[in-house]
Amino acid sequence: MVGQNKLVFKITKLRDNAILPQYQSECSAGMDLHACIDEPITIEPLRRALIPTGISVELPVGFEAQIRARSGLALKNGITMANGIGTIDSDYRGEYGVILMNLGDEPFVVQPDMRIAQLVISRYEYISWEEVDSLSQTERSTGGFGSTGV
Repeated sequence: MVGQNKLVFKITKLRDNAILPQYQSECSAGMDLHACIDEPITIEPLRRALIPTGISVELPVGFEAQIRARSGLALKNGITMANGIGTIDSDYRGEYGVILMNLGDEPFVVQPDMRIAQLVISRYEYISWEEVDSLSQTERSTGGFGSTGV
């Protein structure tokens, strides 16, 4: 990848037919996750299904994996993730699964090897709280939803 440092993380295929996550373009932030299933799975409208990926990852402390919906599936078929964005912590070593939900009007068929979601690896920081009696004031302060305009 042009101008980017590559980190190397450990990954295991739990099944021979698992496909490792892959970037689809040089500047992609997310890697595609594939369905690791032997037969198609049909998701009826307003129903959900856990789709296995056949992989397990060892993330270093300070990193998380985020599983995100694919925008093309959402737009064309109403397929999204039931939990919005799935967060996988660095101490989890089990199989990555994707909870797909069909918000469309028609049944959706997940095919073996289909690209079903995106995987984004992110750094995070641990914080601690300092409880105080009041917070500093800003121009916005307590202005809520819509307070900065449309």
